[in-house]
Order: sequence, then structure tokens, then C-alpha cells
Amino acid sequence: MTPRLFVLSGPSGVGKTTIVRAVLERIGNLEFSVSCTTRPPRAGEREGVDYYFISPQQFAALVRAGQFLEHAWVYGHRYGTPLAEVEQRLQRGKSVLLDIDTQGAAAVHRRRARLGFPTSFIFVLPPSREELLRRLEGRKSETVEELRRRLEEAWEQTAAGMWFDYLVINRHLEEAISWVTRLIRLELLG
Repeated sequence: MTPRLFVLSGPSGVGKTTIVRAVLERIGNLEFSVSCTTRPPRAGEREGVDYYFISPQQFAALVRAGQFLEHAWVYGHRYGTPLAEVEQRLQRGKSVLLDIDTQGAAAVHRRRARLGFPTSFIFVLPPSREELLRRLEGRKSETVEELRRRLEEAWEQTAAGMWFDYLVINRHLEEAISWVTRLIRLELLG
């Protein structure tokens, strides 16, 4: 089986992280690539597990050194995927799953032909604007203004998802997890 890179993306609050965690439990030869961010950790997030929490200065130095597969500004903070981490896993024969925003996914997509390894893109959509708002509010991690901005940007991002290889609507979490798991397994067989 040829190792592959899987990019899972979608608007904030659509359930990407929950889907990724469940898929990783179900597919043995698939590993998660931890991203770097300049934002502070949310409650329960762990260094080196959820993100590498680094300073804006450290992040800028890594950008200048070309150390990211992709990087972007998202909601006032920087996020990026360390290229070396992805390449090391692929060279060990492991497939890699990224959980990144649509800007980062687009950056990887632009580099797709030059990457040297097969890459598949999966976009997770919310069932409705109202449901997405309910999920964002349920996180209780944003101010009212941040919620408004995230909802507006999320709706814009749904249009960006049309170039992805696969679209999955997260109406029911278990169903979305099953679809993403099946899609990845099919790609790994191909």
C-alpha cells in the first residue's frame, strides 16, 4: 500500500477534530500530523498532541526557513503544518491525515503535483447554517463577535469546498465518521 496524504478540511465548528480522532482509531496505518499555532491553548488541548503552541516569532522564523507544508492566518492567529513531520511519516510507510482550514488545504492543493506523494482532499460540510451556529455556540470558546465572524467565514468556506475530491455532510456525527473512514480506506486500496 502506497502511503498517502489525506487533507480533511471544512469550516470551524463542523466537527473536523472529532471526525479525525475517530478515523485515526479505526484505521491502523494512518497517523495525525500535529500543526503549529500561535494561538493560546483551549481548555483540554495538549502541547504536541493537539497543536505545537509557539510564539509568533518562532512561527515567522519557521516560515522564513520554508519549514511548513502550508501555513495561514486564521481568525487572527497563524497555523501551519510542519513539512518534516509529514515527510518522515510518509517515508516510514505511514499515511498521514491533516486537519486544517480551507486556506491551508488550498495551499497544499496548489503544491499537489510537486509533493511527490499521492494526496486526497476531503471537505466536511455542516447540514445547515443554523446547525453550524448551534455547534459553534456549544463550544463556548468564542466571544459573540468571534462567533459572528466565524459563522460568516464558515459560510464563505463552504463555497471553497467545491474543488475537494470528496464532500461529506456532517448531519449525524457517526455517519460522517463512517463516510470519511470508508473514503480513506478506498483511497488506500487504490
